[in-house]
Amino acid sequence: MELDDEGLISESFENIKKLESALDKFDLEQMLSGEYDKNDAILTINSGAGGTDAQDWAQMLLRMYMRWAQIHNWECELLDRSEGEEAGIKSAIIKISGKWAYGYSKAEKGVHRLVRISPFNANGKRQTSFASLEVTPVIEDFEKKITISPDEIEVETMRSGGAGGQNVNKVETAVRIYHKPTGIVVKCQQERSQLQNKETAMQMLASKLLAIKQMEHEQKLSGLKGEAMDVNFGSQIRSYVFHPYKLVKDHRTGYEMGNVDAVMNGEIDGFVEEYLRFGEKKN
Repeated sequence: MELDDEGLISESFENIKKLESALDKFDLEQMLSGEYDKNDAILTINSGAGGTDAQDWAQMLLRMYMRWAQIHNWECELLDRSEGEEAGIKSAIIKISGKWAYGYSKAEKGVHRLVRISPFNANGKRQTSFASLEVTPVIEDFEKKITISPDEIEVETMRSGGAGGQNVNKVETAVRIYHKPTGIVVKCQQERSQLQNKETAMQMLASKLLAIKQMEHEQKLSGLKGEAMDVNFGSQIRSYVFHPYKLVKDHRTGYEMGNVDAVMNGEIDGFVEEYLRFGEKKN
C-alpha cells in the first residue's frame, strides 16, 4: 500500500509539473497579442564589424536559429545566403514557419556580440565580433496591407548559386528586387522557378516595408509620450562570451546562461521568454 502511495505521489508531482508548464506557456502566449505574432517570420542575419570573425559569427548564429526552429518543430527554409571571402557568411535569410514564429522571433532582433579567441588570428588574440538580426513577419495577402507600385521597383534576374546540379548557373531563376523609395534590396534564389522566387522576394519586401511603417508609428507614439526611444539598428542586445569565461547575457533583461554550447545549439527559449515577460512588465 505504501508503494502505491509513493507511486501516486510521484505521478501527482509529474502532473503538477506538466500543468505548471502548460500554464506558463499559456501566459506567454497571452503576451503575444500583436497583430502578426501568430505569423511566420523572416530572419535576416548580417555580419558586422570584425572581418572574417564576424562572418564566421554570422554563420554560427544562422545555425543557432535553424536549430532553435528545429527544437520547436517549426519549418525552416533558407531563402538566400551570401558566402564570406574566407569563412562564414556575409548574410543569410531564413523563413521560419509555425504558430507564434514571429511572436517569439521578434525578441531576437538587434545586434549580437561575440567575444572569443579568434581561430583566424595566428597570435591567438581575443576578438570581438558583431552580427545583426532583423526580424519581420510574413504577411499573407500583403497586397491588402502594403501598396507597392511597379514603378517603385526594379526586378533583376540572375543565375542561382548552389551546391552543384544540372541547372545551377544555367537558368536565371534567382530574383533581386530593388525598392527605389527606400533603397531596400531583397533577393531570393532558393525556389525552383523564377516566378516562385519573385513571389517570395515580393513578400520579403512587403514585410520590410511594413516593419518601417511600424517603426515610424512607434517613433510618433514615443514622441507624444515624451519618451526617448532607441531605434538604432546597431543597438547591442546580447553578448556571447567564450573567453576568458563562458557566459551568454542579455543586456535588456539581465538574463544569462553559462552553458554556451547549449545556447549555440538553439536552446535560447529562456532569453526569448524573459524578454517577453520583461516587455509585458515594462508596458
